[in-house]
Amino acid sequence: MELMKRLTMEEWEKKYIVEPIKRMDQKNIGFNRSRWDTTPIGEKSFKEFGHEFFGLVMPREKAGYTLQDRALGDVSWWLELGFAEGNAMGQTGLFAWDSKLMGPSRLPEGLKIEISDPQKLTRDIKNVATYFAADLVGVCEFDRRWLYTNYYNLRTREYGPLEIPEEYKYAIVMAHEMDYELEKYAPTRIADGATGMGYSKMAFTAGLLAQFIRELGYKAIPNGNDTTMSIPMAMQAGLGELSRSGLLITKEYGPRVRISKVLTDLPLVVDQPIEFGVTEFCSKCGLCAEHCPGQAIIHGERTIEPHNVSNVRGELKWPVDAEKCFRFWAINGAPCCVCIRVCPFNKHMNWFHRITLGFVDHARWGDSFYRKMDGMLGYGKQKKAEDFWDTWRPRQALRITQK
Repeated sequence: MELMKRLTMEEWEKKYIVEPIKRMDQKNIGFNRSRWDTTPIGEKSFKEFGHEFFGLVMPREKAGYTLQDRALGDVSWWLELGFAEGNAMGQTGLFAWDSKLMGPSRLPEGLKIEISDPQKLTRDIKNVATYFAADLVGVCEFDRRWLYTNYYNLRTREYGPLEIPEEYKYAIVMAHEMDYELEKYAPTRIADGATGMGYSKMAFTAGLLAQFIRELGYKAIPNGNDTTMSIPMAMQAGLGELSRSGLLITKEYGPRVRISKVLTDLPLVVDQPIEFGVTEFCSKCGLCAEHCPGQAIIHGERTIEPHNVSNVRGELKWPVDAEKCFRFWAINGAPCCVCIRVCPFNKHMNWFHRITLGFVDHARWGDSFYRKMDGMLGYGKQKKAEDFWDTWRPRQALRITQK
């Protein structure tokens, strides 16, 4: 049973784009608004909640929020925060737009690979990205509707116009799996370990792939959440579909991915967008909206109406209210991810789940039944944080037996 349909770009546009897209200002991303926006969201302003979330947060004597739990989450972010900072500003470290060629020995200046077969080169680039730890890789034309109008430095508040030279015509889009077991503990600091590792892998993979392309004699701009919007580019590159929670749904990992990109002038062969029943299933499911602690995910059908400046107008989707979402993060003292935990697509892809995914794609009448069975079988239920350190066994870890 075929698990997906490939769309032309015209079909994709018809499904998701209703009005001309106005490019978004990076300053209006929810996390960035927490540094400057005094808009009231509940009992405090966006900026006041930002001080709470990004400020000094003490560990608690509560399972899932202890010092050991906090350390797991914090250190998982270290590669991103210490060597890339794609969330705070971008254009630095592993996300630098240019850098010197670095290898065991120096290459002469001006070398450039000869390209006679773009299809083969695209295959090789995807293989290299996978070797550098990408879990999914796709290629699309660089659609400049998803380029932010301005950059915003979360640390320094530096702000200015953002443009990419016209020679950058392609985007290599990569998805990075987040740990299935840790996500079951959302919204605690334990689940934040899965998020942090996702962002650290983004920086590692995109930075290395960009450097590989530069050594071939071409240009490359790696980026995470900075510079360009991730989800529409991932959709155009054939990695997945848009969900009610606003997250990308992939066949392989559901919403449990983070996304990085490399913009390049390297001539590549693009992939096609895909669909496998996500939009139709999300229309009937609604588990993420029901369980969202901040009530930031809407019920009902898709719309083009934004909640606030953190939404792009013109896309037909379920817009997420960044203000309500971030307010809960600040109150919780940790990123949330409950929408990921409860999503029926969030599973390891064994034979049973692959068959179910096939039915989701082909049997619309069963959507309500699949959702009901998901709950009856216990998927999406939060695991007890009290038991985490005694029961956690990471995949591919060395087993150490104490005598």
